[in-house]
Amino acid sequence: MSKRLEILEGSLTKKKAALSGAFDAHFADVKSANGQPLNDKRNGHVTLNRWKKQSDGIRSKLAGVELTERAIEREEGKILQSASAMAGMPQPIVNLVEAGTLIQWRKHPTTFFVDGVDKARIQYKGGRLVHRYASAIKDKGQWAIFRDVVNGLNHALKQSA
Repeated sequence: MSKRLEILEGSLTKKKAALSGAFDAHFADVKSANGQPLNDKRNGHVTLNRWKKQSDGIRSKLAGVELTERAIEREEGKILQSASAMAGMPQPIVNLVEAGTLIQWRKHPTTFFVDGVDKARIQYKGGRLVHRYASAIKDKGQWAIFRDVVNGLNHALKQSA
């Protein structure tokens, strides 16, 4: 399970609890009217306006729950897409991803980031390894890490082919 999916599921449980609390508060407020007609009371319109605001709040909380549920579905789809993309990757790339050296980008499952290196990325396209934004690395330590990973991966891919 990804960190983002955990956050979304935690948010969903909080939103459902808030929705349940809003329903309970609204029903308790309606029950407090004791079945008396509101049109003959002096401040009946105030009570009706309060109930309308409570209903609007419930609708907005319900929309938030639905939005979070759709976000969870999208994230699960991205996880499945990246898992299916990993099935077609060569074993050296899979080993580095499992070791944590490479981080797979869920938006583009054939693109990987090197752990500890900013901006630069590695792409696996058509059986070839391509690096992008390597010129954006300004730190020599990060450049050395990126260089070692790319060269080692190229060597491992040539050995496995």
